[in-house]
Amino acid sequence: MWPILALSVITLAVIFERLLFLIEISRNRKRKLVTKFLELVGQGRYEEALAIAEKNKDYVLKVLQEGLKHKDGALEDALLEAASEQLERFNKGLVVLDTAVTLGPLLGLLGTVTGMMHAFSIVGSGEIAGKQAAITGGVAESLIAVSFGLAVAIVAIIPLNFFSARMDRARRRIEEASTRLVLLLRGQMELEGTTSRPTSGTPSSLEVMSNSKIQSSSSVLP
Repeated sequence: MWPILALSVITLAVIFERLLFLIEISRNRKRKLVTKFLELVGQGRYEEALAIAEKNKDYVLKVLQEGLKHKDGALEDALLEAASEQLERFNKGLVVLDTAVTLGPLLGLLGTVTGMMHAFSIVGSGEIAGKQAAITGGVAESLIAVSFGLAVAIVAIIPLNFFSARMDRARRRIEEASTRLVLLLRGQMELEGTTSRPTSGTPSSLEVMSNSKIQSSSSVLP
């Protein structure tokens, strides 16, 4: 029973800590600022976009901030690393709940075996008279152990699925925002490359200089 009790306390502590974490995430979530960040990037106002991300704790903004800082280098690698760091915060403690789901029934089964062994040891001794309470106590111990083990697993599996769903939702939001950031930055780079090249039909400076020299030389000739 003591291992089951310790497991239940640890499970409840993890659930409580994860709930506080999700409350904090909900308070810091700024969807409008994420949209504003991407709009500024689309306009080429990178410094303003970074200023918005630095002043807020939204996990999507933090990922986009790291990507924008490395826009001239390994953009995708920076986004992946930042996304992994943020998702690790969501994944914290879930392994404990996963372990409780599996370990709870096993500890209950172990308590059942030890309780039944205790009851049958009394029966096997041949002195049953006056020991009915001890026998029923062993059977009750086994039933209580398995019921508590199942209760711990049931209490752990519901929050585990809920927290896992929230982590998957966070992953999808990060992927969507990161994809939009990459497309916007690529569009900006292509636009900058197009504007930096001379357009067709417009003479370059070298052509203008050569034409002026030809005209000046022809005007000198009789």
